[in-house]
Amino acid sequence: MDVVDRFFKISERGSTFGREIRGGFATFFTMAYILVLNPIILGSAKDKFGHSLDAVQLTTATALVAAVMTIIMGVGGNLPLALAAGLGLNAVVAFQIAPLMSWDDAMGLIVLEGLLICVLVVTGLREAVMHAIPQGLKQAISVGIGLFIAFIGFVDAGFVSRIPDAANTTVPVQLGGTGTLSGWPVLVFCLGVLLTVGLLARKVKGAILISIVSMTVLAIVINSVADIKSWGLTTPSWPDKIVDTPDFGLIGHFSLFGAFGEISAVTVVLLVFTLLLSDFFDTMGTVVGISAEAGLLDEEGKVPNLGRVLLIDGAAAVAGGAASASSATAYIESAAGVGEGSRTGFSNLVTGGMFALALFLTPVLTIVPLPAAAPALVTVGFLMMTQVKTIDWDRYEIAIPAFLTIAVMPFTYSITNGIGAGFVAYVLIKTVLGKAKEIHWLLWATSALFLVYFAIDPIEQILGVK
Repeated sequence: MDVVDRFFKISERGSTFGREIRGGFATFFTMAYILVLNPIILGSAKDKFGHSLDAVQLTTATALVAAVMTIIMGVGGNLPLALAAGLGLNAVVAFQIAPLMSWDDAMGLIVLEGLLICVLVVTGLREAVMHAIPQGLKQAISVGIGLFIAFIGFVDAGFVSRIPDAANTTVPVQLGGTGTLSGWPVLVFCLGVLLTVGLLARKVKGAILISIVSMTVLAIVINSVADIKSWGLTTPSWPDKIVDTPDFGLIGHFSLFGAFGEISAVTVVLLVFTLLLSDFFDTMGTVVGISAEAGLLDEEGKVPNLGRVLLIDGAAAVAGGAASASSATAYIESAAGVGEGSRTGFSNLVTGGMFALALFLTPVLTIVPLPAAAPALVTVGFLMMTQVKTIDWDRYEIAIPAFLTIAVMPFTYSITNGIGAGFVAYVLIKTVLGKAKEIHWLLWATSALFLVYFAIDPIEQILGVK
């Protein structure tokens, strides 16, 4: 145990084996929904030839990639940072890329994007970009992510919902499904939030995990005695079959350059660019946010072992594409584990181990409904929000970009969009104030790329590829 402690620096970072284990379980149960959601998103789409991916094979591929890459991140990067198929990226693959080509070609683009990220890491460019970001913007990224995941929690639980367009109102969201709270699932969520914050205020160890398990048990009981129309993606009922056989039929089904035979080279480049930019900055925001919340940033705001962390993340994208599970990336839900005390990669062994078990025990390990897991996201959102006090709000050159970063993330449902808005605003304001020379050239370059990212639609029209 002493050897393990020294290798992962558990005591050195002020943690314990108990905290790391609790954190690993909390992270898994908070992100286990991906085992259900990724197969739904990818499985609901058809490629150019009308083919769909098998849901059982998708579940196996999703669990396998998450297990292997999370463990590798824990051992190689020593950060409490779990990886799995990226939400948003899988939607791009399913609904934007697959209709233009075969599934093998689409997954080949994911592999290609991951390889390009690895090249950026090896050349030091990706790490240099992260180091070039002002500390105030890094803190704003953490705060923005906190609000973003809290919003995800409210939406996933049904506490907040989108008002249908048929309502003819300019108000985009509302309380509950009809403007009021109703239904047992929402009650489970509300009780979960109250239980979590109460335990957190009392500084009870394992507060988040206790809440997830307790609310799951409550949901199972309620579901057995009440007529519930829907719990969301996962119904909290004990499955008929506990063990199931994994199906690895999708592993290795990708064509690295097949897309060039289906669409123009310009379209391929733009698609890869979109994937690359989204993956690049979503990961950057997540790594900085989780490291900051765990108190692992050094005096200069740098992430420990950043080079290795980014290389493993790039390799995860490659693995996701090669397994037909879409690009795998760092998960912001890792903040749930950090909230439980995780400070090292040891917690990843627990999270990755649970994903490995999910290959065989998926019926049991995916009974946690979103209303039972969502309170963890809301609570962690609060914890990350506390970093807002460290931002220098008296300096507009930092304050305005920080505000835009924080606001745009939840309002556009995208970490990448928030970072892009903050970068562009920072460069603009610095230039207006006559401080253009203080801007790192990498920030100029990335801001220019973000301008292309935000204007991708008119650019595609001008180039005649849309």
